[in-house]
Amino acid sequence: MSLRKKKAQISVYLDPDVMTMLADYAARRNQSQSLVAEAAIASFLSPDGADRREAAFAKRLDQIDRRMARTERDVGIGIETLAVFIRFWLATTPALPEPAAQAARAKAGERYDAFVTALGRRLAKGPRLRQEIPEDSMGEGGSALPSQPLKTE
Repeated sequence: MSLRKKKAQISVYLDPDVMTMLADYAARRNQSQSLVAEAAIASFLSPDGADRREAAFAKRLDQIDRRMARTERDVGIGIETLAVFIRFWLATTPALPEPAAQAARAKAGERYDAFVTALGRRLAKGPRLRQEIPEDSMGEGGSALPSQPLKTE
């Protein structure tokens, strides 16, 4: 039977705020303040404490990096989509004669409002275009879409 060493007693001066936090924490955990203080000191003095903090920071940084990569991908898809649409629209829409152009300008506000309404419905119910494009479809150079010129025959 091994003899258990008696614990040493120390006196510590704590700020009233820290003492209140210690008492509250111990009460919530239904533990003694001494046990909580001992665990906190042991954790503080533990040689692997810095390694655990570093690992937690690294994990958070990795999460942020993945989110940034997804954001960059989504912005790239948006830019490519807009560029393809503009290229297609310019290639397929002939210039209108002046009387027809005036009528088209008059109708433009109504059509724009319909577009915004349709976009709002699409964003509200999903799925988003970016969710329809697989992660591994990003080609060389970061483009999600082919860089070939659009055929407008």
